Amino acid sequence: MARTRSLFSILLQITAFCGLFWLCNLLVELEHLPVPAGVIGMVLLVVLLLTRLVPEKAVRSGSNFLLGELLLFFIPPVVSILKYWSMLRDDGWMLIGALIIGTVVVLTGTAWVVDRIFTLEKRMNERRLSQMKSSAVHV
Repeated sequence: MARTRSLFSILLQITAFCGLFWLCNLLVELEHLPVPAGVIGMVLLVVLLLTRLVPEKAVRSGSNFLLGELLLFFIPPVVSILKYWSMLRDDGWMLIGALIIGTVVVLTGTAWVVDRIFTLEKRMNERRLSQMKSSAVHV
């Protein structure tokens, strides 16, 4: 009985995930949004979880099941790679080059932004410390 209840709970939660995705897909189509429905669904689910409108236990079983079966979701891309192997063999080096260049650009940009933020925080802390020292001397 408990196993049946657990399976029903998992099925219900997965159905809710699919329903949320369907609604977000409908929203994307109707509003012509440039964001994928899956991204909107994830953001919406995070907001619902953070505001506790949806409790964590309401999605735990279904999400754990989907994470446990995640390997199955990689089978279609592998089949696609096998289907288009000749194209990848001929032009794959360009794809790999684009991926490497894109990764380097993103990592470099992120490092630059983080460095600027740390420098800004350091200056702000130094100013605050000098203000505290100067106000302590005058008292």
